[in-house]
Formats: sequence, C-alpha cells, structure tokens
Amino acid sequence: MSTHPLGRRVLAEFLGTGLLVAVAVGSAIAAGRLSPDPGVQLLASALSTAMGLGVLIVLLARVSGAHLNPVVTLALTALEGRSPAGMLKRELVAYASAQIAGGIGGALLANAMFAVPTSLSTTDRATPATFLAEVVATAGLVLVIAGLSRAGRPATVIATAVGCYIGAAYWFTSSTSFANPAVTIARMLTETPAGIAPASVLPWLLAQLLGGAIAVGLTMVLFPARDAQ
Repeated sequence: MSTHPLGRRVLAEFLGTGLLVAVAVGSAIAAGRLSPDPGVQLLASALSTAMGLGVLIVLLARVSGAHLNPVVTLALTALEGRSPAGMLKRELVAYASAQIAGGIGGALLANAMFAVPTSLSTTDRATPATFLAEVVATAGLVLVIAGLSRAGRPATVIATAVGCYIGAAYWFTSSTSFANPAVTIARMLTETPAGIAPASVLPWLLAQLLGGAIAVGLTMVLFPARDAQ
C-alpha cells in the first residue's frame, strides 16, 4: 500500500474507479449511437477504455497505487506477505468499498451524461464460456500488474502494459474483459450495451476472484522476489 494518508488513498481509488467506469460505459453508449456496426462499437469501446485506464494509472499511481479493482487490491495485499486475517484490515476494506462506490457513481454519471435512465440491466452474460473468459481476463490483468510491480517497473510502463492488455482482452475474451468486481457491480446499473444483468453478476464475481487467485500463484512462481526499485 502507498504511504499517503488512508483518506487520500481512498479518495483516489473512489475517483479513479468512478472515472474508469464512466469511460467504459460512456464510450459504449456513444459507440452504439454513432455506429450500427458491432465491430466498430467494440473497437471504439476498447480504445477508449484502454487509453482512459492508462491515464488514470499514471495519474493516481503515486497516491493510492491506482488499483481501481478489488481483486487487484486483494492480490497485491496477499503478495505483500500479509496473513489471511491481515487482509481484512481497514485498508483492504476501505479500498474495496471506495472502488465499488466509485464504480457505481461512474455508471450513474455516464447514464446522466447521455440522458440514459438508470435501471437494472437485462443483458444476461452468464455462460460457461464467459465464466472461463473472466477467469482468463482477470488472471492476465492481475499477473501483468503484479509481475511488473515485482519487477520494479515504473508506473508509466505498468500503465501502458495494463492499457494494452485491456484493449486486447476486449477482443480475445468472449466476456469483453470486465475483469473487475467493482466494474461488474456498477455495470449492473445501466441498461445500455455496457450493462450486465444482476443474475449474471455473482458468477462473474466468482470467476474474477478465481482468476485473481491463479494470478497470485503464477506471480509467486514467476516473480518470487521483488526486484530493487
């Protein structure tokens, strides 16, 4: 965790996750209105989200670490060598709460900016294929972040790599790579192409947690010690 005061870090995680969701949802709405072609819509959303995420990581990394994702926070906490009980300390709870609240705020903001009524999504996304896709997407995302962090790479490199990974994962996963419980919960509140039905949320959260656990194991094998900064 960063050495900044907890309140400052929590605010950064709240704002960062909110803006990330606003970018993801807003770009999906805009793309759907500007083009009837699903491929063009996906490309626009992928580019917008990848670029927006990279900017947010560079901006907030020195404040909170720019986790913007409860699974990333949980994985990095575990890799720091804390006990399972230690993972339940106020920092982890505060980060996750801020990320989820920020994500919800971001979805509401995107709805408001495009004059879309806020309502629960009816887009059912839960299938065996998308469950596997979310495991893969989340495992890859956490491995990129944790591996590069342990390798001592600067925030600019991590931001570029994470943005590139998410941009690619929009295309190579059948789930379009939510890979983030806060984003998943937030996107339940928008009846737009970015939405996910409430009934699909729990399977996706389980897939994301499983992907995070796999990434922790891979990180410990591939990067057993943190390199000198």
